[in-house]
Amino acid sequence: MKWSKAFIPTLKEDPKEAESASHKLLLRGGFVRQHQSGVYIFLPLGWKIMLKIINIVREEMNRIGAQEMLLPSLTASELWEESGRWESFGSDMFRLKDRKDKDMALAPTHEEIMADIARNSIRSYRDLPQIWYQIQTKFRDEPRPRSGILRVREFIMKDSYSFDTSWEGLDESYEKHREAYIRIFKRSGLRFRVVRASSGLMGGSASEEFMVPSPAGEDVLAVCDNCGYAANLEVAKGIPDPIPESPFKKREKVHTPDVKSVEEVSAFLKVSPSLIVKSLVYMVGDDPYLVLIRGDHDVNEAKLSSAFGGEVRLAEPGEVMDLFGVQVGFVGPIGIKAKGIIADLALKGGRGMVVGANEEDHHIVGVNLEEDIEISRFEDIRSVKEGDKCENCGSPLRIEKAIEVGHIFKLGTRYSESMGVYYTAQDGSRKPIIMGSYGIGIGRIMAAACEIYHDEKGISWPINIAPYEVVLLEIDHRKTGDRAGELYEDLLKRGVDVIWDDRDAGAGFKFKDAELIGIPIIAVISERKLKEGKLEIQFRRDGQSMDVNFDEAGAAIAEIVRELKEKDAGRT
Repeated sequence: MKWSKAFIPTLKEDPKEAESASHKLLLRGGFVRQHQSGVYIFLPLGWKIMLKIINIVREEMNRIGAQEMLLPSLTASELWEESGRWESFGSDMFRLKDRKDKDMALAPTHEEIMADIARNSIRSYRDLPQIWYQIQTKFRDEPRPRSGILRVREFIMKDSYSFDTSWEGLDESYEKHREAYIRIFKRSGLRFRVVRASSGLMGGSASEEFMVPSPAGEDVLAVCDNCGYAANLEVAKGIPDPIPESPFKKREKVHTPDVKSVEEVSAFLKVSPSLIVKSLVYMVGDDPYLVLIRGDHDVNEAKLSSAFGGEVRLAEPGEVMDLFGVQVGFVGPIGIKAKGIIADLALKGGRGMVVGANEEDHHIVGVNLEEDIEISRFEDIRSVKEGDKCENCGSPLRIEKAIEVGHIFKLGTRYSESMGVYYTAQDGSRKPIIMGSYGIGIGRIMAAACEIYHDEKGISWPINIAPYEVVLLEIDHRKTGDRAGELYEDLLKRGVDVIWDDRDAGAGFKFKDAELIGIPIIAVISERKLKEGKLEIQFRRDGQSMDVNFDEAGAAIAEIVRELKEKDAGRT
């Protein structure tokens, strides 16, 4: 491609609406343009990157024996109703009606469609195992689209599904995907972690996420640098500091005027926040439950939902007043008439604690939790904190942000049983097919690479997904003649993905554009170097440069491209 013929609409300044680095640079570099909130147009450079990522994904999926198909985005409500997700997906699902008033949805995922294909096509154990996948557009009505293509309402995703006769077969399909994902993200040049994760709305017995550490990430991880433990905060476990000895040896009600928050109560009573028990009212359907947690901890609602086996929500202050006749901040577990009381495991054995008195401006001190309160059960329902100890090795845990680029699930029989996806076993019995689900965000790989490989000049793409591998930067055509054109043709014949900056513009302008859009190798054709029979090669990532003989430049550049691809594919 000649730059003078290419559509690369770069911008001089960062767009005002841009937030994250990838948002700014993908707009400035002419990779994408926003169509509306959470919906983006991929311009030629951006789409070229997406196609390279898709090619890597397709090669690795085919390598594990997966078969590609294309499913509809417009889906009928009946299948979602069968699985129970027509309601549980909530407002994230785009819903519409056709001209016959039939309920439809733009698919946010395709478990139901795949399950429907399987139940209508797979009859016997001889038809299994199967792995099917697709790469196509998905839709989620994200309430707060932001960070460019990281959090959007329309996105391209690879989703695959495995179908097996046994749990051992599922383990094998899951491991095939895990290894394929590691190869995909390495080939894409990403540094990433594989972490334990929540199954959420997908359901199932186990899941892992592939995370790229980045300040722009919206997921939070707990990481042990000593033993390598890593988990999404939604499921992470850790050992907190122990509760200190309490100065309160006797249970009594005390007047605590104008103090509600943990910090205020702690300061007023002159005790550690870990001796305060927060009593939070959560609604499970129409039933109010009291959730108890240490004052220095926070409830993890993903864990809480898992403990209840369904969705929960924090009660509004008005609801709390209507239910218990007391303001939030003074609610307590003694004498309250809730459906049940769930306490966090970190409170187990707590003595001399401070709780709300169910009376305004009053708390009860000296409470021995397991003696004075009718606790229904103890569960791990707190979020791990920085400095908690790793359960595996006892080292301090570190909290970091990350971008999720892939997620794999062991669905088991979640959809098979609800939708009647059965096969005939060898003994003639009917058994549910055991499923797995595996997703990759194509645009997220692109954005994550931009987030971790950029500097003040622009982007520095990993070579396997770069829009071009090489840019020929011609300083002055009038002084170097046809040499750039000759090298350009040579590189094309060698299979190098090259763009020739043949524009009638200053060298500084050309360098700025090349550095902004992040082409890994810049081959500079100048009169000074040509007099020496040389070509200067600059490397975008580290700013280093080298000279090669001009007559051997095509072969030298092709070899450099090969070496860089191998190096980038080894990143973790």
